[in-house]
Amino acid sequence: MSSPPSSSSSSTSPPACPKKMITLRSSDGATFEIEEAAALLSKTLESMIGENCAGTPIPLPNIAGKILAGVVEFCSKHAEAGVDAESLRAWDAEFVAVDQATLFDYIQAANFLEIPTLLELGCQTVADMIKGKTPDEIQKVFNIKASFTPEEEEEVRKANPWAFE
Repeated sequence: MSSPPSSSSSSTSPPACPKKMITLRSSDGATFEIEEAAALLSKTLESMIGENCAGTPIPLPNIAGKILAGVVEFCSKHAEAGVDAESLRAWDAEFVAVDQATLFDYIQAANFLEIPTLLELGCQTVADMIKGKTPDEIQKVFNIKASFTPEEEEEVRKANPWAFE
């Protein structure tokens, strides 16, 4: 009689589950693949995934491809396992070191897609750009044209002196 085969533990691990990918389509027709774990940073995408609307490319008609590429990169980096907080802060600072138009587009995309971390990062960056500046300096930084005549501006200053301290 032969003895039953001995049960020896194998050192090979089971194959990794393939990562579920979600496809996003920008307003200009560009498509981007994003891991589901990264897509879940967006409450909008999370809702669509939960409603089984992610089987086909998800159209994002108000986000251009250039901006969506950045949003996908941001979410992927923030969903990455094992990234320490200090490295992530440095990466975030570099991510928002862009021209104003791109920064504002990131903020709009984050608002539309409901990505709190990106929205907060973008808004904090704008707040830092404003901090310590006079109203005139802020107008120059953001290329805002004065909408008041000098007389109207003087009336506003008199009515709201606290705003100009």
